[in-house]
Amino acid sequence: MFKYKGRVWKFGSNIDTDAVIPARYLNVSDPGVLASHCFEIAHPKFCSESKPGDIIVAEENFGCGSSREHAPVAIKAKRISCIIARTFARIFYRNAFNIGLPLLESPKAASGINDGDIVEVDIAGGIIRNISTGQSYQSNPLPHDMLEILKHGGLLEYLVAKRRSQ
Repeated sequence: MFKYKGRVWKFGSNIDTDAVIPARYLNVSDPGVLASHCFEIAHPKFCSESKPGDIIVAEENFGCGSSREHAPVAIKAKRISCIIARTFARIFYRNAFNIGLPLLESPKAASGINDGDIVEVDIAGGIIRNISTGQSYQSNPLPHDMLEILKHGGLLEYLVAKRRSQ
């Protein structure tokens, strides 16, 4: 369930939420429309060429800037399987898990993986394997509760399931 394989789209440091989804789309709530504009200015090829299951790898402070939820919603709606970065902005980190978008922090993977590489990711085990180079990396482990949130597709879905089981 927590294993993914895809092409890498590499980003640098301090990718802010305006780069993910431009501010002019903040009045849009349809995830599909947001996905169609994801990174349209910052990385136009991503917008037109990314495929479901692809993986974003970034350097430091991915998702910085405003706390808009549109950014992780656009990425998830684009059907990106997960994001690996050296570090994430805390509010982006929280918003991503709230909607069920998996994130892993791994400084070595962020440095060692290049744009276009093919990567396999085991979220539960925190293992990142670069198929293109043969290198493997370990991420910071996710706590059990966060894995449960991801398993249910987000925080709201997790809380509903938890309440039903009581």
